[in-house]
Formats: sequence, structure tokens, C-alpha cells
Amino acid sequence: MSNNKAVKREVTRKCVGCGEIKPKADMMRVVKSSEGVISLDATLKANGRGAYICKSADCIKKAIDRKGLARSFKCELSDGVRDSLLEEFDKLGIR
Repeated sequence: MSNNKAVKREVTRKCVGCGEIKPKADMMRVVKSSEGVISLDATLKANGRGAYICKSADCIKKAIDRKGLARSFKCELSDGVRDSLLEEFDKLGIR
């Protein structure tokens, strides 16, 4: 007799900064809303186009410098948006 229980797979996402694949729960989500506002989504559930970044200040900087976020959102990030994202990461104590 076989056991037909489904095996639940861990959901993974790729970091747009470093390119590593990690569990979704270990990542931060940056979202672009339908109004075009780009912000950090701590809940991982906000409506809009999302991109995932490791919980590391280096990865957010890489995602900005290497244009990973710009590619994900198909738009250029303004200096204000860059500063805002870096500030939000800093407020969360992510180093």
C-alpha cells in the first residue's frame, strides 16, 4: 500500500541583487504598485509587480547598481526611490 500524501515544496525566489535562489520567507519583496509607486513590501502580499532581494544591505545596493530592480519593473529608478529603499532597509535594521 502506498502513501499518497503530497509533499509540500518550499517556495523559492531569486534575488535580483546577487542572483542566489533562497526560500521566499528569507527574502524581502520590493513592489511597484499600479500607480507606479516603488516601495518595500514587508508583508510579501501587497498588490503589484514584485521583485525579491536577500535580507542584506549589499544585495539592495547590488540590485540598484546592477539595475536588477530597473529590469524587474521595466523602468528607471529615480534617485529619490533609491534613497527611499535604502532608508527603508536601514529602518528595518538590515545590514
